Amino acid sequence: MTWIGDRREMEAFVRAVELGSYSAAARELRLSPSAVSKLVGRLEHALGAHLLNRTTRKLTLTAEGEVFIARCRRILAEMEDAENEVRGSRERPRGRLRLHVGTGFGVHLVVPALPGFFERYPEIRLDLVVEDRHPDLVKEGIDLTVRPGPPDPSLVVRRIFEFERVVCAAPGYLSRRGTPRSPDDLAGHACVSLSSLPRAQWPFTTPTGRRVVEILPSITATNVDCVLRFALMELGIVRLNEFIVAEEFRRGGLVPVLADFHCAEAEPMLAMYPHMRHRLPRVAAMLDFMAEAFAHRPWRPVLPGKPSDVMPASPRNGVS
Repeated sequence: MTWIGDRREMEAFVRAVELGSYSAAARELRLSPSAVSKLVGRLEHALGAHLLNRTTRKLTLTAEGEVFIARCRRILAEMEDAENEVRGSRERPRGRLRLHVGTGFGVHLVVPALPGFFERYPEIRLDLVVEDRHPDLVKEGIDLTVRPGPPDPSLVVRRIFEFERVVCAAPGYLSRRGTPRSPDDLAGHACVSLSSLPRAQWPFTTPTGRRVVEILPSITATNVDCVLRFALMELGIVRLNEFIVAEEFRRGGLVPVLADFHCAEAEPMLAMYPHMRHRLPRVAAMLDFMAEAFAHRPWRPVLPGKPSDVMPASPRNGVS
């Protein structure tokens, strides 16, 4: 038998995998769990292959399921894209938006801003993926990723804002261990860094020019919020994105270290998405919202010597 495809079956299969259970998929699709199970079973029967391994606790993909789900995601995305293009600007942005962001940006900026986004675009359903890796957008059905550079030449790139990294520590740590007076003093201090970095190299501006100091961290972590937490626990000096530490600067949980040697090197936060997504209203809505919310860097007045300044977002076809 030749299977010609059923959208409901594919949606049930994809959402069951992404949400981890038939019950969760049923709630989203407004069906009963048994109906979702039947749709997936009908799909497997038509294909003549098992797509899922089922246990009482979770669903996992078989080898055939791994191959098929990537195709399903593309088909469903293209169907929704076609519908949205036909509707065009006659309707408000709507539909499911799968947004991928890094942990620091997601937790400290994106999530707090979402109430304003949903107030403006109530018909968009957001699937937010927060993790520190570079996904395959097409294979994983991701509409939009926002992360620090460099840009991916295979994607459409738009700069959202620029940020700097700041060296800081908890007052309690500095009271106990002393405050570094020069970058060389860091050799005698505990430092905490992301383990994803090949080497912890911290740049500074000195009277003789730019200087990079290689740090030997006492603690490394894969998650930027863990690094922040270690700093707040007075376990060492850190160098983190300014928007991650701004709230703790305001509260006094962290204070700048070696501010006289601060190296003002701006890094771009880039939005990247496949070319096939560039005309989708829901993608454009999120891009415009983030540019409006973050381009003027509202966290900067909290940081010592960092006035807020407006930086227009770049055009969608490149990075300036």
